[in-house]
Amino acid sequence: MYAIALVLVVALLSLIVTRVASVALTASGMTRTSARFQARSALTGVGFTTGESELVVNHPVRRRVVMTLMLLGNVGLVTVVAGVLRTFIGAEGGGPGVQRLLLLIGGLTAIYVVSRSSRFDRAMTRLAQRAIARFTALPARDRATLLEIAGDHVVQELAVCEQDWIAGKRLGEARLKDEGIVVLGVARRSGVYLGAPDRDTPVEAGDLLVVYGRGDVLAALDERTAGRGGEQAHARAATQGERIRWGERRADPAADTDR
Repeated sequence: MYAIALVLVVALLSLIVTRVASVALTASGMTRTSARFQARSALTGVGFTTGESELVVNHPVRRRVVMTLMLLGNVGLVTVVAGVLRTFIGAEGGGPGVQRLLLLIGGLTAIYVVSRSSRFDRAMTRLAQRAIARFTALPARDRATLLEIAGDHVVQELAVCEQDWIAGKRLGEARLKDEGIVVLGVARRSGVYLGAPDRDTPVEAGDLLVVYGRGDVLAALDERTAGRGGEQAHARAATQGERIRWGERRADPAADTDR
Protein backbone atom coordinates (compact mmCIF):
# COMPACT_ATOMS: atom_id res chain seq x y z
CA MET A 1 0.00 0.00 0.00
CA TYR A 2 2.91 2.35 0.72
CA ALA A 3 4.23 1.93 -2.83
CA ILE A 4 0.80 2.64 -4.30
CA ALA A 5 0.34 5.74 -2.14
CA LEU A 6 3.78 7.03 -3.13
CA VAL A 7 3.09 6.55 -6.83
CA LEU A 8 -0.24 8.40 -6.56
CA VAL A 9 1.31 11.24 -4.53
CA VAL A 10 4.11 11.66 -7.07
CA ALA A 11 1.60 11.65 -9.93
CA LEU A 12 -0.52 14.27 -8.17
CA LEU A 13 2.50 16.45 -7.39
CA SER A 14 3.64 16.22 -11.01
CA LEU A 15 0.19 17.38 -12.13
CA ILE A 16 0.22 20.34 -9.73
CA VAL A 17 3.78 21.37 -10.61
CA THR A 18 3.15 21.30 -14.36
CA ARG A 19 -0.13 23.20 -13.98
CA VAL A 20 1.52 25.98 -11.94
CA ALA A 21 4.39 26.13 -14.42
CA SER A 22 2.02 26.29 -17.40
CA VAL A 23 0.18 29.23 -15.80
CA ALA A 24 3.52 30.99 -15.26
CA LEU A 25 4.49 30.41 -18.90
CA THR A 26 1.08 31.67 -20.04
CA ALA A 27 1.67 34.76 -17.92
CA SER A 28 4.82 35.42 -19.92
CA GLY A 29 2.78 35.63 -23.13
CA MET A 30 2.75 32.04 -24.42
CA THR A 31 -0.50 30.45 -25.54
CA ARG A 32 -2.08 28.05 -23.05
CA THR A 33 -1.59 25.05 -25.35
CA SER A 34 2.12 25.75 -25.91
CA ALA A 35 2.67 26.55 -22.24
CA ARG A 36 1.22 23.23 -21.08
CA PHE A 37 3.20 21.30 -23.66
CA GLN A 38 6.45 23.00 -22.74
CA ALA A 39 5.84 22.51 -19.01
CA ARG A 40 5.24 18.78 -19.43
CA SER A 41 8.18 18.48 -21.80
CA ALA A 42 10.56 20.22 -19.41
CA LEU A 43 9.50 18.08 -16.44
CA THR A 44 9.76 14.77 -18.28
CA GLY A 45 12.69 15.70 -20.51
CA VAL A 46 10.95 14.62 -23.75
CA GLY A 47 9.27 16.40 -26.64
CA PHE A 48 11.03 19.74 -26.13
CA THR A 49 10.94 20.90 -29.77
CA THR A 50 13.58 23.20 -31.22
CA GLY A 51 11.16 25.76 -32.66
CA GLU A 52 9.26 26.34 -29.44
CA SER A 53 12.34 26.03 -27.27
CA GLU A 54 13.66 29.23 -28.85
CA LEU A 55 10.59 31.05 -27.51
CA VAL A 56 11.54 29.82 -24.04
CA VAL A 57 15.31 30.24 -23.86
CA ASN A 58 15.15 33.80 -25.22
CA HIS A 59 12.72 34.93 -22.51
CA PRO A 60 14.12 35.34 -18.94
CA VAL A 61 10.89 34.41 -17.11
CA ARG A 62 10.19 31.35 -19.26
CA ARG A 63 13.81 30.26 -18.95
CA ARG A 64 13.63 30.32 -15.14
CA VAL A 65 10.38 28.35 -15.12
CA VAL A 66 11.70 25.66 -17.47
CA MET A 67 15.03 25.39 -15.63
CA THR A 68 13.13 24.81 -12.37
CA LEU A 69 11.05 22.08 -14.01
CA MET A 70 14.16 20.42 -15.40
CA LEU A 71 15.76 20.50 -11.96
CA LEU A 72 12.71 18.89 -10.37
CA GLY A 73 12.67 16.21 -13.06
CA ASN A 74 16.37 15.45 -12.55
CA VAL A 75 16.00 15.40 -8.77
CA GLY A 76 13.61 12.52 -9.07
CA LEU A 77 9.91 12.97 -9.90
CA VAL A 78 10.05 10.73 -12.95
CA THR A 79 12.82 8.57 -11.52
CA VAL A 80 10.86 7.96 -8.30
CA VAL A 81 7.82 6.85 -10.28
CA ALA A 82 9.89 4.40 -12.32
CA GLY A 83 11.64 3.04 -9.21
CA VAL A 84 8.43 2.57 -7.24
CA LEU A 85 6.78 0.85 -10.20
CA ARG A 86 9.71 -1.55 -10.51
CA THR A 87 9.46 -2.31 -6.80
CA PHE A 88 5.73 -2.78 -7.06
CA ILE A 89 5.88 -5.08 -10.07
CA GLY A 90 8.63 -7.05 -8.44
CA ALA A 91 6.51 -7.74 -5.36
CA GLU A 92 5.10 -11.15 -4.64
CA GLY A 93 2.42 -12.27 -7.13
CA GLY A 94 -0.96 -13.78 -6.48
CA GLY A 95 -4.29 -12.27 -5.55
CA PRO A 96 -3.05 -9.41 -3.37
CA GLY A 97 -0.66 -8.33 -6.13
CA VAL A 98 -3.51 -8.15 -8.63
CA GLN A 99 -5.59 -6.14 -6.18
CA ARG A 100 -2.75 -3.67 -5.66
CA LEU A 101 -2.31 -3.34 -9.41
CA LEU A 102 -6.03 -2.65 -9.87
CA LEU A 103 -5.92 -0.11 -7.04
CA LEU A 104 -2.97 1.65 -8.67
CA ILE A 105 -4.69 1.76 -12.06
CA GLY A 106 -7.89 3.05 -10.43
CA GLY A 107 -6.03 5.77 -8.55
CA LEU A 108 -4.14 6.95 -11.64
CA THR A 109 -7.36 6.91 -13.67
CA ALA A 110 -9.08 9.04 -11.02
CA ILE A 111 -6.23 11.57 -11.09
CA TYR A 112 -6.42 11.69 -14.90
CA VAL A 113 -10.19 12.23 -14.88
CA VAL A 114 -9.87 15.02 -12.30
CA SER A 115 -7.11 16.66 -14.33
CA ARG A 116 -9.42 16.78 -17.35
CA SER A 117 -12.19 18.51 -15.39
CA SER A 118 -12.80 22.13 -16.44
CA ARG A 119 -13.80 22.98 -12.85
CA PHE A 120 -10.51 21.58 -11.55
CA ASP A 121 -8.65 23.44 -14.29
CA ARG A 122 -10.21 26.78 -13.32
CA ALA A 123 -9.57 26.17 -9.60
CA MET A 124 -5.93 25.24 -10.22
CA THR A 125 -5.47 28.25 -12.48
CA ARG A 126 -6.82 30.63 -9.83
CA LEU A 127 -4.58 29.11 -7.15
CA ALA A 128 -1.56 29.30 -9.44
CA GLN A 129 -2.32 32.94 -10.27
CA ARG A 130 -2.46 33.82 -6.58
CA ALA A 131 0.78 31.99 -5.89
CA ILE A 132 2.51 33.71 -8.82
CA ALA A 133 1.24 37.13 -7.73
CA ARG A 134 2.36 36.57 -4.13
CA PHE A 135 5.66 34.74 -4.47
CA THR A 136 7.09 35.92 -7.81
CA ALA A 137 8.04 39.17 -9.48
CA LEU A 138 6.23 38.64 -12.79
CA PRO A 139 5.32 42.04 -14.27
CA ALA A 140 1.67 43.06 -14.00
CA ARG A 141 1.45 43.27 -17.78
CA ASP A 142 2.49 39.63 -18.11
CA ARG A 143 -0.01 38.48 -15.50
CA ALA A 144 -2.80 40.30 -17.34
CA THR A 145 -2.39 37.93 -20.27
CA LEU A 146 -3.86 35.05 -18.25
CA LEU A 147 -6.93 36.98 -17.12
CA GLU A 148 -9.92 34.63 -17.10
CA ILE A 149 -13.24 36.46 -17.08
CA ALA A 150 -16.10 33.93 -16.82
CA GLY A 151 -17.67 31.16 -18.82
CA ASP A 152 -14.29 30.07 -20.25
CA HIS A 153 -13.66 33.60 -21.63
CA VAL A 154 -10.14 34.98 -21.32
CA VAL A 155 -8.02 37.96 -22.28
CA GLN A 156 -4.65 37.00 -23.67
CA GLU A 157 -1.99 37.87 -26.23
CA LEU A 158 -1.54 36.17 -29.60
CA ALA A 159 1.71 36.50 -31.53
CA VAL A 160 1.20 36.72 -35.30
CA CYS A 161 3.63 34.73 -37.47
CA GLU A 162 4.21 34.75 -41.24
CA GLN A 163 2.20 31.57 -41.89
CA ASP A 164 -0.75 32.48 -39.67
CA TRP A 165 -4.20 32.73 -41.23
CA ILE A 166 -4.77 36.25 -39.92
CA ALA A 167 -1.44 37.66 -41.13
CA GLY A 168 -1.90 40.13 -44.00
CA LYS A 169 -5.62 40.64 -43.34
CA ARG A 170 -7.46 43.70 -42.09
CA LEU A 171 -9.52 43.13 -38.95
CA GLY A 172 -12.74 43.75 -40.88
CA GLU A 173 -11.73 41.19 -43.47
CA ALA A 174 -10.88 38.60 -40.83
CA ARG A 175 -14.36 38.95 -39.25
CA LEU A 176 -13.15 37.62 -35.92
CA LYS A 177 -16.32 38.81 -34.20
CA ASP A 178 -18.17 36.07 -36.08
CA GLU A 179 -16.11 33.63 -34.00
CA GLY A 180 -16.78 35.53 -30.78
CA ILE A 181 -13.33 37.13 -30.71
CA VAL A 182 -12.75 40.81 -29.97
CA VAL A 183 -9.38 42.44 -30.69
CA LEU A 184 -8.67 44.87 -27.85
CA GLY A 185 -5.31 46.11 -29.06
CA VAL A 186 -2.46 45.58 -31.53
CA ALA A 187 1.20 45.92 -30.53
CA ARG A 188 3.42 46.47 -33.57
CA ARG A 189 6.95 45.12 -33.81
CA SER A 190 8.12 48.75 -33.98
CA GLY A 191 6.78 49.35 -30.48
CA VAL A 192 3.64 51.24 -31.55
CA TYR A 193 0.49 50.15 -29.70
CA LEU A 194 -2.97 50.59 -31.24
CA GLY A 195 -5.72 50.57 -28.63
CA ALA A 196 -9.27 49.67 -29.70
CA PRO A 197 -8.28 49.09 -33.38
CA ASP A 198 -10.99 49.48 -36.03
CA ARG A 199 -11.96 47.19 -38.90
CA ASP A 200 -9.46 48.87 -41.28
CA THR A 201 -6.47 48.03 -39.07
CA PRO A 202 -4.11 45.62 -40.89
CA VAL A 203 -2.60 42.66 -39.06
CA GLU A 204 1.06 42.04 -39.87
CA ALA A 205 3.52 39.29 -39.06
CA GLY A 206 5.32 40.23 -35.87
CA ASP A 207 2.27 41.90 -34.33
CA LEU A 208 1.06 40.99 -30.86
CA LEU A 209 -2.74 40.98 -30.60
CA VAL A 210 -4.54 41.49 -27.30
CA VAL A 211 -7.73 39.50 -27.75
CA TYR A 212 -10.84 38.52 -25.79
CA GLY A 213 -12.86 35.36 -26.36
CA ARG A 214 -13.35 31.76 -25.36
CA GLY A 215 -10.08 30.07 -24.50
CA ASP A 216 -10.55 27.15 -26.89
CA VAL A 217 -11.50 29.47 -29.77
CA LEU A 218 -8.41 31.63 -29.20
CA ALA A 219 -6.23 28.52 -29.07
CA ALA A 220 -7.68 27.34 -32.40
CA LEU A 221 -7.05 30.76 -33.96
CA ASP A 222 -3.47 30.72 -32.71
CA GLU A 223 -2.86 27.40 -34.51
CA ARG A 224 -4.71 28.32 -37.74
CA THR A 225 -2.51 28.63 -40.80
CA ALA A 226 -3.07 30.50 -44.06
CA GLY A 227 -4.71 28.87 -47.06
CA ARG A 228 -7.90 27.05 -47.88
CA GLY A 229 -7.78 25.01 -44.68
CA GLY A 230 -7.61 28.19 -42.63
CA GLU A 231 -10.61 29.68 -44.42
CA GLN A 232 -12.61 26.51 -43.82
CA ALA A 233 -11.63 26.51 -40.15
CA HIS A 234 -12.79 30.14 -39.88
CA ALA A 235 -16.16 29.26 -41.47
CA ARG A 236 -16.66 26.38 -39.03
CA ALA A 237 -15.68 28.57 -36.07
CA ALA A 238 -18.07 31.30 -37.21
CA THR A 239 -20.94 28.79 -37.43
CA GLN A 240 -20.11 27.46 -33.97
CA GLY A 241 -19.88 31.02 -32.65
CA GLU A 242 -23.36 31.82 -33.91
CA ARG A 243 -24.74 28.73 -32.17
CA ILE A 244 -23.08 29.74 -28.91
CA ARG A 245 -24.40 33.30 -29.13
CA TRP A 246 -27.91 32.00 -29.89
CA GLY A 247 -27.72 29.73 -26.85
CA GLU A 248 -26.53 32.60 -24.67
CA ARG A 249 -29.41 34.79 -25.85
CA ARG A 250 -31.91 32.04 -25.04
CA ALA A 251 -30.41 31.64 -21.57
CA ASP A 252 -30.59 35.39 -20.88
CA PRO A 253 -33.95 36.29 -19.31
CA ALA A 254 -33.45 39.95 -20.23
CA ALA A 255 -32.98 39.19 -23.93
CA ASP A 256 -35.79 39.29 -26.46
CA THR A 257 -35.11 36.20 -28.59
CA ASP A 258 -37.95 37.07 -30.99
CA ARG A 259 -36.16 40.15 -32.30
